[in-house]
Amino acid sequence: MANEGTSPKIPTIQLSHGGVSMPVLGLGMAPNPPVPDEVTKNAVIDAVEVGYRHFDTATIYFTEKALGEGITQVLNCGMVKSREELFITSKLWVSDAHPNLVVPALKTTLKNMKLEYLDLYLIHWAVSAKPGPPVYPIKQEDFLPFDLKGVWTAMEECQRLGLAKAIGVSNFTQKKLQQLLTIATIPPAVNQVEVNPTWQQKELINFCKSKHILVTAYSPLGGPLGGHNGVMESNILKEIAKAKGKTVAQVALRWGYEQGIAVVVKSFNKDRMKQNLGIFDWKLTSDEHEKIRSIPQGRTCDGTDYTSPLGPVCTIEELWDGEI
Repeated sequence: MANEGTSPKIPTIQLSHGGVSMPVLGLGMAPNPPVPDEVTKNAVIDAVEVGYRHFDTATIYFTEKALGEGITQVLNCGMVKSREELFITSKLWVSDAHPNLVVPALKTTLKNMKLEYLDLYLIHWAVSAKPGPPVYPIKQEDFLPFDLKGVWTAMEECQRLGLAKAIGVSNFTQKKLQQLLTIATIPPAVNQVEVNPTWQQKELINFCKSKHILVTAYSPLGGPLGGHNGVMESNILKEIAKAKGKTVAQVALRWGYEQGIAVVVKSFNKDRMKQNLGIFDWKLTSDEHEKIRSIPQGRTCDGTDYTSPLGPVCTIEELWDGEI
């Protein structure tokens, strides 16, 4: 998959529901703060050059068009031999999370990216809002009840039409997955959720493995929590990194990989992209895993923006079904 002799080959995991293999390390296309399209496009080209083949975007990231332009360029330049060498994920935004809008939303995404299909299409949140252009944050009065059965049936239609090779969800709890599995004809292939050493999600990962659902980690390097980044500033991770001659980011990503999950990491810096690939030729010891298990836990993304006192989901406890 990678350029021979220059870039590490990223291992893949076969998705149980969809017949497609996902590279276990992908590049997240949600720059914060936002950057110009040209910067995003060049980041895609740089990422392919150093070895990435898995790109993760979403309608609400507003990077689909620039990602598509980058893909077009790497194909035209022969940096990859064919579209089949790439794994592209995007996500259904909450304003399109209505049974009649799912297929049109995916067709719009494909048009934006100049692609014939996605490898993976996810429900971004188990939340619906008033139909309209993608907007974030969502107005409190715009939230609507989420029709899980209707929306998932439309997601299945996306796969049957060949618009997506596999379908899945994001930010789903065990309870929501159990509800989905009782109505699904095609089970979800993936559940993309926050996973990192400061939010380890062991129970959810084990549940998903028992149902042959691959967990993909977003925010694998954490983020601002209580004014600091609990992952990058963790003394435990710093000690392990120093002992192994690695960066804290490499230790956090290697830890994620050793959980048997896929990981999506955000960086548009070419040197850091290369560094983040350097996690496949060494291992953490059982003692190091034990130390990481002792790190205090807390979500970076608590989901407050997907709740409203007006309902239908009023609190983060409801959003996460008490799994917080």
